[in-house]
Amino acid sequence: MPRRAAAAALTIFSIVASARPVAAQAWAPRRGDGDVTFVTQMIDHIGRVFPDVRIDCCGTTNVAIVANAEYGMTDRWSISGNIPYVFAKYRGGPPDGAAAFLPYPAVDSCHCVHSSFQDFGFGTQYNLLRVRRSFSLTASTRYGVPSHGYDYAGEAVVGFGLKELGLGLDAGWVLAHRVSIESSYAYTFVERALGISHNRSNVRLDAGYAFRNRLEAHGIMSVQRTHGGLRFPDDVQPYPERWTEFHRLLNDDYVQAGGGASYPLGNWDLSFSFLKTLSGDNTHNVHVYTVETSRSFRLGR
Repeated sequence: MPRRAAAAALTIFSIVASARPVAAQAWAPRRGDGDVTFVTQMIDHIGRVFPDVRIDCCGTTNVAIVANAEYGMTDRWSISGNIPYVFAKYRGGPPDGAAAFLPYPAVDSCHCVHSSFQDFGFGTQYNLLRVRRSFSLTASTRYGVPSHGYDYAGEAVVGFGLKELGLGLDAGWVLAHRVSIESSYAYTFVERALGISHNRSNVRLDAGYAFRNRLEAHGIMSVQRTHGGLRFPDDVQPYPERWTEFHRLLNDDYVQAGGGASYPLGNWDLSFSFLKTLSGDNTHNVHVYTVETSRSFRLGR
């Protein structure tokens, strides 16, 4: 099938972007220190992207509200946990054209809002190296498990219903002239469905500049590469057993970029960011809006 036809077929569905746990931090908390973070994230799906084709269509909106807590058990080791509550609504039409073979489930055809808790996330972080106020390197392990047996077949669903194990490294530098850089790499092992492997790698880069009034501006880039997975429609149409599974099994590669701002206010940290899809293959054209409110605390002396 020509690439343009495949791109047109992709416009029929929207893969729900699972709410990710709050990003691991290079600067791990000290013993007895912790923070509670509340994240609100809206992902607006406005189309599909191939290397040489970009189609604007069939909008889907996902909103996630995430509560995350992290606590320092020692000066180097911390633990964390989170749970997202997700809202999803599909605004597109029924499958047609090259995608006419797909079912049109009630979860989508009603064009109503669906909401539910998604996946429990648990993590542990260990600070491998810390140079006072200038550099930090932290390793992390994160495990995600569905909170319950929610519906995953369709567009307006709250998640993919798969277990995940992520291994990551986060590095942070504080440079001269109020410039800071944080980078992270994570490799995630994803539970197979229908025996299909679709693990992924994620890289994130955040460059910040702190103004004298403590406001900090950020430039952000996020990259994902899927190792395996399905390409639509060639790896889906000939296999009826994949018609309700392919949403969570696609090979989804993208480059997203944007910016944001953060501001400390006493024991609180406030931040906002915006990301959009620059390029990709077999992926979504999305706008991602994120607001975070974090409160630090200390237990004991």
